[in-house]
Amino acid sequence: MATLIETSDLDRLVSERVDALLASKLDALLEAKLAERAAAKTPSMTIIATKGTLDWAYPPFILSSTAAALGWNVSVFFTFYGLELLKKDLRGLRVSPLGNPAMPMKMPMGPQWFRRIRWNIPNALQSIVPAYETFATRMMKKTIRSKGVADIAELRDLCVEAGVNLIGCQMTVDLFGYDRGEFIPEVREYVGAATFLPMAHDADVSLFI
Repeated sequence: MATLIETSDLDRLVSERVDALLASKLDALLEAKLAERAAAKTPSMTIIATKGTLDWAYPPFILSSTAAALGWNVSVFFTFYGLELLKKDLRGLRVSPLGNPAMPMKMPMGPQWFRRIRWNIPNALQSIVPAYETFATRMMKKTIRSKGVADIAELRDLCVEAGVNLIGCQMTVDLFGYDRGEFIPEVREYVGAATFLPMAHDADVSLFI
């Protein structure tokens, strides 16, 4: 009887030891496999672009073109005024300093001391000066050119070449009465929020601009 008990205990100990070793091995294999999958996964990013002014056009195109250049999968959802950024003709993009105290009004020409001056124009004055918005837009474009920064059309072309998925908001198209012929043909699809949100849910990075 004593021999049977000792044999039974030995079998149990061996079984427990084998189970522990097996569990430890499986945990290590699982951890290594998950790390391998994470390393092989292509990062993804989604951006919701809602602004249609010249200055706000830069963030979505700079971020999406950069991410695509890094090998990421990128989708940009253009909704409301952001749809202006998908138009074939971008000459209508403007910048308005009115109500934007963070906007630096600096002159892109003249000596350095003159260029460094920050012109804080009161809103009350901006609102009554004729064609002030046109002047501000012209100065912004001149600054962009003088600093060697790519314009919006060039940045958008980079996004297209890099494979960024440009998506138009169908609800906004209907709401504002847009004609799809106004937009560049590279817009792959026009969808609603219900279609875009699952993309954002699965993305590693989601931004609202």
